[in-house]
Amino acid sequence: MTLEEASKGRVLLVDDDPALLQAQARHLRRAGFDVEICERGEHALERFRSRTSERTPFEAVVTDIAMPGMDGTHLLRAVRGVDRDVPVILMTGAPSIESAADAVDYGALKYLLKPIHADELVGAVQHAVRLHRLGRAKRQTLAELGNHAGEAGDRASLEASFERALESLWMAFQPILDVSTRSLFGYEALLRSKEPTLPHPGAVLDAAERLGRLQELGRTIRARAIAALSSAPGAWRLFLNLHPGDLLDSALFELFEGSPEIARRCVLEVTERASLDRVPDARERVASLRRSGCSIAIDDLGAGYAGLSSFVQLEPDLVKLDMSLVRDADKSAVKQRLIRSLTSVCQDMGLSVVAEGIETVEERDVVTALGCDLLQGYHIGRPSPPFIAPTW
Repeated sequence: MTLEEASKGRVLLVDDDPALLQAQARHLRRAGFDVEICERGEHALERFRSRTSERTPFEAVVTDIAMPGMDGTHLLRAVRGVDRDVPVILMTGAPSIESAADAVDYGALKYLLKPIHADELVGAVQHAVRLHRLGRAKRQTLAELGNHAGEAGDRASLEASFERALESLWMAFQPILDVSTRSLFGYEALLRSKEPTLPHPGAVLDAAERLGRLQELGRTIRARAIAALSSAPGAWRLFLNLHPGDLLDSALFELFEGSPEIARRCVLEVTERASLDRVPDARERVASLRRSGCSIAIDDLGAGYAGLSSFVQLEPDLVKLDMSLVRDADKSAVKQRLIRSLTSVCQDMGLSVVAEGIETVEERDVVTALGCDLLQGYHIGRPSPPFIAPTW
């Protein structure tokens, strides 16, 4: 008998209330689950990554939302970066529109309200584990068949979901604040869709990649975002995310070459997590966009595997610090030293620095004191339909 057969499922349970955590773990263990507990989101993420790399991944994650440090919604986002398929159940004793919206945006399976009856918790976890095992079994079956019959059916379903996602696609805009003037600098355009089978932006992007339709998705996003820009008052900047594959799309270059007034207002973000190695002449392609009038930004600086090599290829005008550096920076001397070092280097190079993920006044104040020029995050303004004003 395998460990999986002996257990009803491997579950990661996270809550900062030790007594409640132990009680929930007892209920799940009595129901036959293999449960690992953590009281902090950061520790839970470490264990999730470790178990995934050891090929004994968790089959469900159950986490409280309101926790110190990394809260449940941030843990959900981080888990999605490791495994987009694992079911995540959120728990809260203080439901809000904001946390419910985050649950939908990032694909939480369930949103449970405390106090949670033992049967409700066990039932939700059973459902989550079944979904995870069903998805894995389906992938294994298709891989073992080695033919196109099952693949075609799966692709047809994904195609239909992706078409519905494109039809219901809309753009949210999150404000970016200029520290020096405490006024609006720009908005980042963020993908949203109402398609329930692709419940968060990462799922839509993953589907586009699997279907070979990344460029089509990128064109749709840019068209929607620029349409909003063109109809809005003011001279603020529009931040647009680029996938490396977009750099291979001739339509991207034609768009900005033909509309220099639009190009001058656009900041094109390339994440440091992305690899440009498979893009021929990436440096020249980026330079061509800059000649058209666009500004270039490196996103998620400090999180990518490529270190600072992206500076060489992109020669950016702005950098955006990864939110993992910003989170609780007011409480971490190490993070403060890292931010100071990065802002110092960027200032020497004449680059503006955006601090992402600002959620508290304390985070705002410390990154401002450390030299960040621009601020973005829920404290400044949540992603919303166009266009909310930023707050200091």
